[in-house]
Amino acid sequence: MLPYGRQSVTDEDVAAVVEALRSDWLTTGPQVDAFEADLAKWTGGVGVTSVSNGTAALHVAYAAAGVGPGDEVVVPPMTFVATASSAVALGAKIVFADVEDETFCLDPAAAAAAVTSRTKVVSAVDYAGHPADYDALRKSVEGSDALLLADAAHSIGGMYHGRPVGSLADLTTFSFFPTKNMTTAEGGAVAALDPAVLKRARRFRTIGQVRERDELRFPDEGGWYYEVHEFGLNYRLPDVLCALGRSQLRRLGEFVARRSALVARYDEALADLAGVAIPKRKAWAEPAWHLYPIRVLEGRRREVYDRMRAAGIGVQVNYIPVHWHPAFADLGYRRGSCPVAESFYAEQLSLPLYPDLSEADQDRVIDALRAALRAGSTRTAAAA
Repeated sequence: MLPYGRQSVTDEDVAAVVEALRSDWLTTGPQVDAFEADLAKWTGGVGVTSVSNGTAALHVAYAAAGVGPGDEVVVPPMTFVATASSAVALGAKIVFADVEDETFCLDPAAAAAAVTSRTKVVSAVDYAGHPADYDALRKSVEGSDALLLADAAHSIGGMYHGRPVGSLADLTTFSFFPTKNMTTAEGGAVAALDPAVLKRARRFRTIGQVRERDELRFPDEGGWYYEVHEFGLNYRLPDVLCALGRSQLRRLGEFVARRSALVARYDEALADLAGVAIPKRKAWAEPAWHLYPIRVLEGRRREVYDRMRAAGIGVQVNYIPVHWHPAFADLGYRRGSCPVAESFYAEQLSLPLYPDLSEADQDRVIDALRAALRAGSTRTAAAA
């Protein structure tokens, strides 16, 4: 089965991990600080703290933003459930706001309509690697105390109006899962424009430990001493995985360029293919292209999905609208509340896209898609 996404691991990556394994550090050590410094080069210098996975990044970011019971967090439904559930875990109420019809990122007008005096965070998602419209989203929170968060699990290495992802929102979260644009096996990170917010994020991911002497309530206990002023969790990313991440970051530019080249080949091959619509791109965006999401028209998505999987092409659907999940339905959220996202879900299909995808395998994907569409059309014509 040709996967829809997969990691790209080289001998250099393996050597970096082996070197870390042979060092004095397996968990929090020098590779962590070095990885965070390397990441900051991709966020335009915005400070970063590494965490154990992408869901942890969201949980840490919401905690650093002060999200708690009684607060509201605005979230688009076209995302993985963790964008919403990690805020629910802190006691927040989720307010779903619909997406734009071209990029399927959070619609700034819908976000503005959803903001209330109780809104703590507005969370945008860079769907498929295309940045959301952050200047417009910034205006949507004007006059409120809400922070703007970028869920950039798909978009590290992307650009918006010439500015790097990671510098566009008050908080940015990254995921380094194997199918993402770079990997630490499991891992994630949080970037924050405000150093005080970043400090809260780093403490939360480290069980809430306070070691700075001038902040301790009992500073003269001894060199071993630390305090916990607010509860946190152990979301640390180990040294050995940070070593892999540092090696991967050295090739992130190559990864982004290769994904862009594969997207261009898909665009050219599928531009005139009846029955599908290819993804669009805003002139101000330089996407990192984590996904290649097509729309299969005329109610044929399930049929095409089944035919392509049977042909050994591991297409995927990204994502089930979050408010459709029973956990949210049981809280009173209803289908039909975000029609753009729901219409897109009914047609969305992700084609294989990853740096090591060969042009021959990409041609195989294209041929399988053409065959799946043709088979259904031939059957319909015969029945008529």
